[in-house]
Amino acid sequence: MSTASSTASGTGKTTTSDSYFSLHQRVLSELPHSVVESVAKKLSEAYESGRSVFIFGNGGSAALASHFACDLGKGTAGLGNPKQRFKAVSLADNMPLLTAWANDTSYHQVFAEQLRNLVQAGDIVFAISASGNSPNVLLGLEAGREAGAFNIGIAGFDGGKMRALCDLCIVIPSDHMQIVEDFQLSVSHALFVMVCHNIQAPTANALSMTAGAA
Repeated sequence: MSTASSTASGTGKTTTSDSYFSLHQRVLSELPHSVVESVAKKLSEAYESGRSVFIFGNGGSAALASHFACDLGKGTAGLGNPKQRFKAVSLADNMPLLTAWANDTSYHQVFAEQLRNLVQAGDIVFAISASGNSPNVLLGLEAGREAGAFNIGIAGFDGGKMRALCDLCIVIPSDHMQIVEDFQLSVSHALFVMVCHNIQAPTANALSMTAGAA
């Protein structure tokens, strides 16, 4: 991932608070909302069917992978069937395992090798990369595809190489690294809110039908 060059090209375009948030408004108006909604639907289906979601990325994207896994795993608990939990795992959290794979193979393999232990056909592999070109993210997506998983990504710029490896890819329409990362977080929160609504909807409908019958 060419973070340094991407960051340099992006930050030169915004030198004041006003210019930064003006760019925010432009990107907000161009977000691919239909793709975001399709991803939310797929995540909701994973919850309903008991499939696992494996989330990963580097740097700020690693932090977001942990954040999003926490939102999905903890934030949805108790919303629907009390015996059903969202199976969401961040592959960026196990430092001993990350460093073991990096040391014994290469850093490019740290997500792919974890997935080979865990992912099953029908699970979701969820990749986060601002550039869309991080080698270990691409190899993780390839491992997901080999296993028959459904690949989802959030990227910026033009989506990079990961776009072709995803069944659904949300591309933030910006070449400003910090703006991309801002919206990756916002999109993850939007996905979480929509998933929570979808989990609660069957319960709410059932209660409404019971009340109507009474």
